[in-house]
Amino acid sequence: MSQRLAALNLLLRFAVKPRLARTRGPEEAAREFARTAALILRRPPYLRHLERPGGLHWISAGACVPRRVILYFHGGGYITGSPYTHEGVMARLSKLARVEVCAPAYPLAQDAPFPAAFDAAVAAWRRCRALGYRPEQIALAGDSAGGGLALALLGWCCGQGEAPAAALVFSPWTDLTMTGESLIRNAQADPFLPVARIGELVDLVRGALPRDDPRLSPLYAEFPGCPPVMIHHSETEILADDARRMAARLRAQGASVGLCPHPDAPHAWPVFDGWIPEARQTLRQGARFLQDSFAATSR
Repeated sequence: MSQRLAALNLLLRFAVKPRLARTRGPEEAAREFARTAALILRRPPYLRHLERPGGLHWISAGACVPRRVILYFHGGGYITGSPYTHEGVMARLSKLARVEVCAPAYPLAQDAPFPAAFDAAVAAWRRCRALGYRPEQIALAGDSAGGGLALALLGWCCGQGEAPAAALVFSPWTDLTMTGESLIRNAQADPFLPVARIGELVDLVRGALPRDDPRLSPLYAEFPGCPPVMIHHSETEILADDARRMAARLRAQGASVGLCPHPDAPHAWPVFDGWIPEARQTLRQGARFLQDSFAATSR
């Protein structure tokens, strides 16, 4: 563990986690995260961010290979975040992979609970297809709740016979039935997320859907003809078992899965790129995976 990561974990544990535990509601959480992201989350030089019709944001930070795109879903527990709050991590991944990112501004749960976010993800996929991208020219990616949304979309794409080139996710939230043992095992070890608020969040997010609906909990989805998947997670986060069990389910259905645990990083640590070296290391690994996956589909 780097000294910067150790310092970040302390900051999250004693300043951010208690604040998350007492946040009054999703509107307040969204406002606070937007302010914090603007001040804290770093962005690479030469970032380009264009908002185009259909609620799609196109983000890059350098030269990109044409006719390839990363469809990236931001995290934030489905109640915070936007393509603007996460533009730094998206732009860095774009720069490293040399592939432009398309980031949908999917609706937050306080404005429209599920399946609205999933429907927006499908609409984003269809928009990319309408722009001329073939399935093998699109990779799915996301962090936290956005990682879960990317995997839910992956299941839908596989069911439609339109498997993308690959999927890359960081600390994905995949099981809103809350059956992962790490919710209990890592309740104290997790420096970032307060487990006491998870049940409340699930009830807000799911709307009328059952908690095991695959649009909401991709742990229960089917993935016929699944492309390669890379999953990064921290062994100390409360969602560790969401990642581990997701990898096991994908492998049981024939997918090639790279499960990449970090011993002590906070939840969704790549968003802290520019602050901790571990974030850049993980993004480089993910970028190489995407490059290799695109290369394999173009042969």
